[in-house]
Amino acid sequence: MRLALALTICLTICAAPALGAEITPEALIGLRADVVILGEVHDNPAHHAHQAQAVAALAPAAIVFEMLTPEQAAAVTDANRRDAAALEAALGWQASGWPDFAMYHPIFTAAPRARVYGAALPGEDVRRAVREGAAAVFGADAARFGLTAPLPPAEQAAREAEQMAAHCDAMPAALMPGMVEAQRLRDAALARATLRAMAETGGPVAVITGSGHARRDWGVPAVLARAAPHLSVIAVGQVEAGAEAEQPFDHWIVTDPAPRPDPCAAFR
Repeated sequence: MRLALALTICLTICAAPALGAEITPEALIGLRADVVILGEVHDNPAHHAHQAQAVAALAPAAIVFEMLTPEQAAAVTDANRRDAAALEAALGWQASGWPDFAMYHPIFTAAPRARVYGAALPGEDVRRAVREGAAAVFGADAARFGLTAPLPPAEQAAREAEQMAAHCDAMPAALMPGMVEAQRLRDAALARATLRAMAETGGPVAVITGSGHARRDWGVPAVLARAAPHLSVIAVGQVEAGAEAEQPFDHWIVTDPAPRPDPCAAFR
């Protein structure tokens, strides 16, 4: 009996990779926590394949998608979940602006019994956050999710620089504080949806999102640490070759870049 228990514990713990290191996709099967955040570069097919692999191994009670609104998530049913074309139509995916649904559909089917939650916000809410700040848009729980506190100056500067680089250094610097507020709002919305999923299903919860939101230092993990410090959270980032050797995640996977046009070409 003790040997069987030891083997069970080892299968759960011994397979888990060490924190703070690059891992192989195969190591994803050892991840266990209340919340496992799975980052991506949105148009990289390999990243979505890895997410589906991790979700299948975790067998979460819930999956939270950055890409879906709560209304879209409610459109996922047992009847359409396995039919890629039917689910794509039910979600209105083609009008959403996200990459090819064929990359995302295997994540939905990797844990067919998991409840699906959406964390996307209306575009007007995001635009309001740029103008008015994240706390004003988020509502009554803004303090719990850290939105009423100003960022430390060094973090504010780093985040503004990151937003400027993400926009090809082509936007006015005066807009960057508002862009940071929009990002904080999205992080908080993802954390709020994750906590709802935990409360309603008991977890574990998988979160599908861009790697920027998966950052341990200031993304969704940091918001969850403030709003629900009792939860165990693992943040996995996926980046493409050429990225810095050290990354702000518990674990990270480095893949080849996906072929894509130069996103900054239009600004030249």
